[in-house]
Amino acid sequence: MSGGPVLSFTGVSRVYRSGDVLVRALDDLTLEVAAGELVAVMGPSGSGKSTLLAIGGGLDTPTSGEVRVEGTPLRGLSPTALARLRRDRLGYVFQDFNLVSGLTAAENVALPRELAGASTRSARAEAVAALDEVGLAGKADRFPDQLSGGQQQRVAIARALIGRRRLLLADEPTGALDSATGQAVLDMIRARVDAGAAGVLVTHEPRFASWADRIVFLRDGRLVDTTGARDRAEELLSS
Repeated sequence: MSGGPVLSFTGVSRVYRSGDVLVRALDDLTLEVAAGELVAVMGPSGSGKSTLLAIGGGLDTPTSGEVRVEGTPLRGLSPTALARLRRDRLGYVFQDFNLVSGLTAAENVALPRELAGASTRSARAEAVAALDEVGLAGKADRFPDQLSGGQQQRVAIARALIGRRRLLLADEPTGALDSATGQAVLDMIRARVDAGAAGVLVTHEPRFASWADRIVFLRDGRLVDTTGARDRAEELLSS
């Protein structure tokens, strides 16, 4: 692990209103993720894992506290500046894929690079190479509705990994994949982190959490434990 924090949360809380009830999805969370570090986030359903990713990726706004990406506070950024930061610095793998139905697999993957100013030809070449990394080179011209759920997930992962993103946020990226493909995807994420990116991986699977440098555990929106991944994952697998 090397370098300073790429992602930092300082005293972050997120409170939602559900009818007459206030729901505290995150509660005074402080966390840093450094360049070259992969952090796995675990915890029961409703513990705040997806909210953590959404706020870290600038898709949601904390009720209080501060979030920074490479030292840039997200609060106060204009919508244009925030969109540019997400496009250029963040790779986000969503649970529901978020592919554009009218674009082919290659066009979906190339889109962030084209928006960043790359030529169509260059972006296409990068996209095909990224699809090849996830085993989908032969599906580049297929539309999302022509792909299985697992294939769509791999397209989403290729889109998140294309370019030189400094922060990778993955919400259950192996959920729709078989074990062998899931392991290959984690190997790709691990390689990008080892090359200098920071990564945050939400997972329920101890065997995938073991790829991380740290595991943090959330309960009721609070960070209740943090530990080295390998020892903790082995403990979970043996329990």
